[in-house]
Amino acid sequence: MSANVEILFEPFTVKGVTLPNRIVMAPMTRRKSPGNVPGADVAAYYRRRAEGGVGLIITEGTFINHKAANGYDSVPDIYNPAALDGWKHVIEEAHAGGAKIIPQLWHVGAQRVKGTEPDREVPGYAPSAVATGERDVPIAMSKDDIKDCITAFTEAAVNAREVGFDGIEVHGAHGYLIDQFYWERSNQRTDEYGGSFENRNRFGKEIVESIRAAVGPDFLIVYRFSQWKSDDYEAKIAKTPEELERFLKTLTDAGVDVFHASTRRFWEPEFEGSDLNLAGWCKKLTGKPAITVGSIGLDDPSWAGANSTDVDVLVKRMEKGEFDLAAVGRQLLSEAEWANKIREGRYQEIEPYTKKSLSGLN
Repeated sequence: MSANVEILFEPFTVKGVTLPNRIVMAPMTRRKSPGNVPGADVAAYYRRRAEGGVGLIITEGTFINHKAANGYDSVPDIYNPAALDGWKHVIEEAHAGGAKIIPQLWHVGAQRVKGTEPDREVPGYAPSAVATGERDVPIAMSKDDIKDCITAFTEAAVNAREVGFDGIEVHGAHGYLIDQFYWERSNQRTDEYGGSFENRNRFGKEIVESIRAAVGPDFLIVYRFSQWKSDDYEAKIAKTPEELERFLKTLTDAGVDVFHASTRRFWEPEFEGSDLNLAGWCKKLTGKPAITVGSIGLDDPSWAGANSTDVDVLVKRMEKGEFDLAAVGRQLLSEAEWANKIREGRYQEIEPYTKKSLSGLN
């Protein structure tokens, strides 16, 4: 490898949490938690990545205590006592492996399909009765539903703090519930949660404000957002840097500490006239630390499979201060030791990513 990767392994401190390096494990749904309880195998899975050199682990999406929050069978929740006990063990193992760990708090909104656990009779809930892709038309949320979801996100964050997580990440990306409020196509409300740019930002803002009030000023809050949606890669909630600044300021004022800017290809510029990617714009506009993500270490952004590549471009952008942290996804499915092998120059030993890697068993 030609890049000097030392910058990837420098410690980084935010909100009193010191990460041993700049490499983050991106959240990836595994569906390996029967009964919605993360078991010993889940703890071992995350410990392997911690021992493999990851500085911060962001867990798979863990669903909040709202009847329509979950979108898949066998994913973990973050409110039942058995699940919270399971998370305690996960945290212990991640810490023992040398990493910090935070959960991703999740509500899938319209992407829920009736027939999914825990209550298989509950359909999807969304800001408006607008179907996502080929899914059924969801129930349009009442104001009471909105309040219930804000409360559930808040309680999940408090639970995370109490069981020993190092912070939390709010999932506001990829066409899930919070993102559905941002997007004009899925949010056709005429009340204070719809219509104007500011109104569509209100739900995410109130979630963060409520979490911050409940967990106090010193608990780490990461916020993940994206322009693209799972059924529309060309979608944008902010079409200009000025719109992005308005969007981010709302969340910064609400209490976000770190922005996790999800893109499909981290090397692509976000707006014309600048080489900055989405994470770079986040840092420039807010001054907050930013996490970049999107096909890091891979030569193919599709999910069909990809070969490993070097990290020269990533290193050069980080050296320029464009962003602070780098989240790695698929490479860590296929190669738990990816970070250590990058650090030690053992690039040729990295296992290539394949569809089999999606099982997340290694």
